[in-house]
This record gives sequence, C-alpha cells and structure tokens, in this order.
Amino acid sequence: MPTYTALTTLMGEPAAQALGEALEALEPAPTGVGVFEVEDGSGLWEVGGYFLDEPNDIELALLTAAHEAKPFVVSEIPETDWVAHVRRELAPVEAGRFFVYGAHDADKVPSDKVSLLIEAAMAFGTGHHGTTQGCLLSLEDYLSEGGRAENVIDVGCGTAVLAMAAAAVWDQVVIASDIDPIAVEVAQVNAQANGMADKITCREAIGFGHDDIAVKVPFDLIFANILKGPLIDLAPDMAAHCADDGTVILSGLLTDQADEVQSVYVQNGFQLSQRRDIGEWTALRMCKK
Repeated sequence: MPTYTALTTLMGEPAAQALGEALEALEPAPTGVGVFEVEDGSGLWEVGGYFLDEPNDIELALLTAAHEAKPFVVSEIPETDWVAHVRRELAPVEAGRFFVYGAHDADKVPSDKVSLLIEAAMAFGTGHHGTTQGCLLSLEDYLSEGGRAENVIDVGCGTAVLAMAAAAVWDQVVIASDIDPIAVEVAQVNAQANGMADKITCREAIGFGHDDIAVKVPFDLIFANILKGPLIDLAPDMAAHCADDGTVILSGLLTDQADEVQSVYVQNGFQLSQRRDIGEWTALRMCKK
C-alpha cells in the first residue's frame, strides 16, 4: 500500500509552525507532520506531512496561499521494507583503522581493524554519512600525530559510534550523551552489542548538563557531530569543559557552514588543527589554546 508525502518551504519558524498545525487539521488527516529548519542559513523552514491516502490538492493549495508558502510537492512512496533495503545498500565503511559494519557483513570484518557493529535498523548515524566518516578520519589523524586522551565525551552521540571508537583505541570509559532519550537507548544497545557496556556511559543531557558529566570536567577530547546551530550555541560551553590543549572534533556541517563555526570557536579560544571535507560535509578538529 503506497503512502504519500506533501512538502513545502516558507520563511521563518512562526509561520512554519502555524502551517504545520493547519496541516494536521486536513481531511484526510496526515499520519504525521514535521516542521524543520533548513540548515543552510537561508531562514527557510520545511513543512511536511505523511498521508495514508492521497491528500486533497485544493486544500493544500488553499493552505499555501493562506500561509504564503511555496506550492506543496506531493509524492507517492511505494511500500518498501526499508530496513532490508538499507542493509542491502550499505556496504561496510573503512575510515583509517576503523571498520563500521552491520551484522549482515560480519563475515567481512578484517582482523587488523577496530571493528564497530552498527545496525542499519538503528537510527542516528550508521557511520556511512560523511560527517561520521569525517570524525572517524579526524580521530585517525589525531592518533597518527600521537594524540592521547584520558577523558573523552561524545556530545550528541546518536549511535555512539564515535564514543565506541575512542573507547576501543584507548581501552577506557567514554561518556556518550544525547538530548534524545531514544538515541541514548540506541547507544546503550550498541555498546552492549560491541562488548563495551562497561566502557560507554550513556546519559540523557542537553549539552554538558548532567551531574555525571560535571564530575569528569575537563575533557581532553570532545566529539560533537550535530548541526551548525547547536555547535555555535555550545561554543562557550565547549571552551569551559575542554582541557587546556584539549581537542574538539566537530561535524554535522555543510562545507559552506564550516568557516562560520570555525570563527566562533576561534573567538572562544580554539585554533584550527585540521579541516576535512567529504563531499558536501566538513569535520573540524580544533585545539583549545
């Protein structure tokens, strides 16, 4: 049975939220509505609805006119076993010494790599995205330069792939925190699946806001693979929680967003150690001086 999406964009959060609420009142009603900022600095917001029945074009047109939005683009999505599809499409990822794979590729794990099992069914980053690869390669370069960290945190950890990479190479406990409780659960499951339940401390937290994080300050190495806006907002806290001569590895950035984030971190006492671009994504490695 096919499903349908209806997507549009418009300027500003208040207008987008109002359109999202109006979309929820349509008949047939959508099964879900999403309102998201387009992370390109344009000020645009995307509003989308998911429908089991094809939405009414006239009602959508009336909504766009009333809310000064672009016309909705309606698409039919065929019924698909997305987990099976993703598993077929996602090949293992090698990033330096790290090998990220799903259980369906367990027979391909090389013996000389740090292997990290991340299932495609688990959201929040399988390791295939350019941002995660960039962070792993930045960690690889940090290690190759003789970098050593005794106190590590992965802020906005998602699957905790970065926290597990650090825990594996240094055989130590690493904190993995996320604002999303589901992500924290996923991180815990992944840690257990990789035999690291005793090495990954998973906590639900906004930024560094947790007692178990506060007692570990300062951190020698901080991962933050999130988004431009949160990275900028967190810059002062990053400086406050990072040790002198400590390192932050930042990603979740489009290449044209990296300069702005770098500038904000320089203003907060960091200097650039390395910039790595993978496709349209950038990872920054910066040192606190």
